[in-house]
Amino acid sequence: MKVDPRAALIVGISAVSTASILIRLSSSPPLVIAGYRMLFSSMIMGLLGANGIDDLRRINGKEILLLLISGASLGAHFGTWTASLFYTSIAASTVIVDSSPIFVVMISWIFLREKINMREAFGIAISILGAIIIALGHAELKMNLYGDFLALLGAIFLAIYLVIGRSLRRKLGLAPYTFSVYGVAAAVLLSSAFISGNSLAVSPKELLIFVLLALGPSCLGHNSYNYALKYMKASVVSASILGEPVGASLLGALLLGEVPSMSTIIGGGVVIIGVYLTVFGRNE
Repeated sequence: MKVDPRAALIVGISAVSTASILIRLSSSPPLVIAGYRMLFSSMIMGLLGANGIDDLRRINGKEILLLLISGASLGAHFGTWTASLFYTSIAASTVIVDSSPIFVVMISWIFLREKINMREAFGIAISILGAIIIALGHAELKMNLYGDFLALLGAIFLAIYLVIGRSLRRKLGLAPYTFSVYGVAAAVLLSSAFISGNSLAVSPKELLIFVLLALGPSCLGHNSYNYALKYMKASVVSASILGEPVGASLLGALLLGEVPSMSTIIGGGVVIIGVYLTVFGRNE
């Protein structure tokens, strides 16, 4: 049965927007939250894509190394972004982390020698301006600035994951690829949590939050985007992801009473415009 791709995008944005709320409801350390989220996501994708696991036997040594780097980068993304939500606002965190397309373009330019056109360059400049506006608004709140920095690291690590994923996805189906990288990410995060002295024993309530993070934002949300990509332009799908900061901010205000500051609203809007320009510039 074919689902309207526009409906799939709405479902995807709605599901992903709940991630920051669920994380805020958890009382576990960030590495534990992110680690269990990835563990359950890997298990779910492994069950859904059991028939495609044979794809993993066809990759060579270099591709295995790239798979490990991709998974580690994804783990670093979720670890830093999850932590950012404990130091800065939901609005600032989601806007900054969703600026990853900017870093995809920059990494591709530096390491893959892919040219940057004028529209992309303009979009990058606009996004940097927006980030500066957010930072200036948080200048007197060192804790918020630290959270903004963690979200920025999350955007960079996500971009690395996406760039590496381009080549790996040519050989691997969606389910075996996500099963693998989610599994690597979980191993990196949970081992880091254990080494850091965090207990991996959690309550049933916490486990429920982690399962919901895996089912909603990770599996339903991101796979809705992947479904829509089959029927819609990549630029449209990529730009629609920018609906997450809006959705997350609205949920934060309604459920947690967290109203974004004026600098976050203005700066966030500027960042979203910049990322939008970059995404469409990349797909010209």
